[in-house]
Amino acid sequence: MSSEKEIAQKIQKLSRDLDQLNYHYYVLDQPIASDHEYDLKFRELQKLEKEHPKLKLKNSPTDRVGAPVLEKFIKHDHIAPMLSLGNAYNLEEFTEFDERIKRMLVLDSKDEIDYWCELKFDGLSISLTYDEGELKIASTRGDGVRGENVTQNIKTIRSIPLKLHGSANPKLMEVRGEVILSHSDFKKLNSQREKADEELFANPRNAAAGSLRQLDSSITASRPLTAFFYGLGAFELSKGMSKITTQEDLYKNLKNWGFKTTEHSKLCKGVKGVEKFYQKILEARETLPFDIDGIVVKVNSIALQEELGFVARAPRSMIAFKYPSRQETSVVNDITIQVGRTGALTPVALLEPVQVGGVTVARVTLHNPQEIARKDIRIGDTVVVQRAGDVIPEIVKVIVENRPKNSTPYLFPKKCPSCGEKTLQEEDEAVPRCINDKCDAQVKEGIAHFASKDAMDITGLGYKIVEFLVDEKLIENVADLYVLKKEELLKLEGFKEKSVMNLLNSIEESKTRTLSRLIFGLGIRHVGETLAKTLAARFESLSELAESSEEKLLEIHEIGEEVAKSIAQWFSKSAHHKLVEQLYKNGVRPGKNQKAKGTKLLNLNIVVTGTLSKLSRNQAHELIEANGGVVGSSVTKKTSYLVVGEDAGSKLKKAEDLGVKILSEEAFLELVS
Repeated sequence: MSSEKEIAQKIQKLSRDLDQLNYHYYVLDQPIASDHEYDLKFRELQKLEKEHPKLKLKNSPTDRVGAPVLEKFIKHDHIAPMLSLGNAYNLEEFTEFDERIKRMLVLDSKDEIDYWCELKFDGLSISLTYDEGELKIASTRGDGVRGENVTQNIKTIRSIPLKLHGSANPKLMEVRGEVILSHSDFKKLNSQREKADEELFANPRNAAAGSLRQLDSSITASRPLTAFFYGLGAFELSKGMSKITTQEDLYKNLKNWGFKTTEHSKLCKGVKGVEKFYQKILEARETLPFDIDGIVVKVNSIALQEELGFVARAPRSMIAFKYPSRQETSVVNDITIQVGRTGALTPVALLEPVQVGGVTVARVTLHNPQEIARKDIRIGDTVVVQRAGDVIPEIVKVIVENRPKNSTPYLFPKKCPSCGEKTLQEEDEAVPRCINDKCDAQVKEGIAHFASKDAMDITGLGYKIVEFLVDEKLIENVADLYVLKKEELLKLEGFKEKSVMNLLNSIEESKTRTLSRLIFGLGIRHVGETLAKTLAARFESLSELAESSEEKLLEIHEIGEEVAKSIAQWFSKSAHHKLVEQLYKNGVRPGKNQKAKGTKLLNLNIVVTGTLSKLSRNQAHELIEANGGVVGSSVTKKTSYLVVGEDAGSKLKKAEDLGVKILSEEAFLELVS
């Protein structure tokens, strides 16, 4: 019988062997053993660990098959923030970036900077923390400051080292990378889902993100994910370790530590060198086994990167050199009109489904009648479709040569397609509106908005359920939600005891949501979340707000004539007065928004614009409100301060024109410190 020491040594050897086999197969793409040999070693290790659980190593290769199911993901704060990158969409913009770098480094315009170029993967950003060479925590990017702990799921990705290779490992390291799914594996995964009658993933990135955010890590383990790495966050050298001085050195170290890096990376000399690499990758883009949306260009020298520093939430030394949006042609099968909760009529083109940048596009918004007329889009037209910024689909142009002979210009309807009432288009508005408050489409959209997460947050009350309840005559407005009966719902097709109780409990909980949520949930035109908070801070109750005149509303810093008129008109309608009464009658008792803890910004109206380096937009707003200030959304004469970050835009110009005081992020933080 083997001694405990011998068993421990056997476990250690099997773990080392399996790590090496994983590395050669998933990172180097050079298998050194058959699948059968791998399976035998894996099963032997599983057997020994089961018989001797105390001897199981931390970060054992057997952890890659999954772990106990989580109830939810725990938040994780990055040691160093995960910064975003600025973008260049053409050579001119990249040249401007190069010239800006030279000016900051006081270099001659003829000097050529050494740039490290690599692929910009279209995947899910992750950060891995290694402590003394062992994988400690894996986290999603989140908002750049805080992400979600997905360690169990990351361990299932066999190309990721659970323990760093080699002996010269950093004491502490955050390594940044991208989890992706290859085109071939994406097709296989969707094929399996189609056979199992499951919803298909839209694209590889969507599939990778969905796979990594599974509470059951065994599901993640069943998905063929891989990951590429390219950067560092927090980093602490161990004794005897050489300092990393360039991006090129970093790539070599990442490989030595066991990480997968792209072979499509190169040290390039100046703008011409970068342009050559950009074109080479662009030509190879369609043949790559995974999605990319550009290249990333970094100043090679780490010392120069540190000298250049950061602006907002982006390093000055790096930029994403993006490729043009992918374009495809399709046919406009029909143009339909959507009616929103405020009655706005939005035209939507129904296309012959087409793959654009890895996503199936079948619907494209046409925005308004003027847009249709400007581009002369007609039913039956062949059109060029692109995803703006590789995200939002849009029609770029009509291929007039392919237009059917019997084609006629599209006539925008004069009546609401939902209720048949006449529409009205104000002179200063881009879209016509249905002004019938009882319009079926508006009612449904309005109730769905009321139940949405940022409003009354009623779980389980999505648009389809709202539509069903309205069609079944169980509800006519948001107040009716609070008198729904269990017996009524259980009679409906598809409604079960558990889902009904969950819905009713969530409706009950929503009765005490804050006043600002209730105001926002009512869907009053021009009243967003920020303004709803302002109104909740000014008025004690919804009833008090309902009785306020246009003149009284204009006394509030954030409110201009158009907004004041919109609010006053909404509450002046008898149906809305009755709705407020009915809400209170049915038990809605909104709680008060959290009171400000400080008074440093008491009654000051503050607008934030641009990208801040130390705070997210929400954090800045919270600081303003916590100190008694009011968050503004637009710059007016009543604005006390404009806090500006990078790329401030038109609000900065307007503030300068109006003589509004302008604060940098540092000055703002000093003001509230």
